[in-house]
Amino acid sequence: MVFFRRELSPVEIFERALKDKHAARHKLKERLLLAEKALDEKRLVAERLAKAGASNGQLDRAEAKMQVVEDKAKALRAAVADCDEQIVLAERALADAIAQRDRDRAANEIEAVAGAIEQAVPRFEIGAAALIDAVTRSKAALSEATRFAADVDEIRREVLAAAELICWELRSAAVRTRVGNANVALLAPPETKQLPPPESDRQMVYTLSPLSWREGEEVRRVAAFTMAALPKTLLTAALQHQHVDYLNARRVQTLMHVHGSGQQQVEPGADDPALVDLDALAVAGQAAPQADVA
Repeated sequence: MVFFRRELSPVEIFERALKDKHAARHKLKERLLLAEKALDEKRLVAERLAKAGASNGQLDRAEAKMQVVEDKAKALRAAVADCDEQIVLAERALADAIAQRDRDRAANEIEAVAGAIEQAVPRFEIGAAALIDAVTRSKAALSEATRFAADVDEIRREVLAAAELICWELRSAAVRTRVGNANVALLAPPETKQLPPPESDRQMVYTLSPLSWREGEEVRRVAAFTMAALPKTLLTAALQHQHVDYLNARRVQTLMHVHGSGQQQVEPGADDPALVDLDALAVAGQAAPQADVA
């Protein structure tokens, strides 16, 4: 019967090497203790001979024996010191291997999330297509049903573009995590941002400039390069003046790769000179055709 040995991981290899280094140091330390004990005995013998007035030959032999043991103890001390340095290097390599293992595990989890999203996207696309087909297959479809089908198709395109973007961002984060250059917190779960409920009078767009508009008594401000639900009454003016664009636009996908989806963008201040007032822009756009007619 043939047995296949499992290949050791880097952490296991460095753990075994560190264990071997500690065992080798323990043996060297025991030999050093014995050598130092023998050296003390040789020194005591030489001292006794000298005090007893021994001959030169006896003193020479005693000193030679003491020198041999002293050289052995000196060599063992150097070996212990060298082993200590190797243990420090092995501990450092083990710590690096453990850190790399943890980074690899975190990167694998991030890549698994991206893979799960990619597997779920086709099912979503099939479901959205089936819903659109169910609404539009009848020749007697009402205008409300037609608008509903158009909204579903628009949402479908937006979701597909957003799914492609998030998968790209997740895989980029996995690469950064694996090499130890992640700028995201892996231990604390990210705060979930509540998305606004879908409304028929809004359109998800990507801002190209910092924008502000009024909704009742509230003034909304959004930074540039951010996904935002813009009221459709302001959409035409914002598109005409190149302050926003649709999520599935090619340039938007490039800007998202560069700037992200804007989840961490800070809301611009009211005194920001680049801030664009969409309400004033929409009023000016309505006044221009009236002036042409006059």
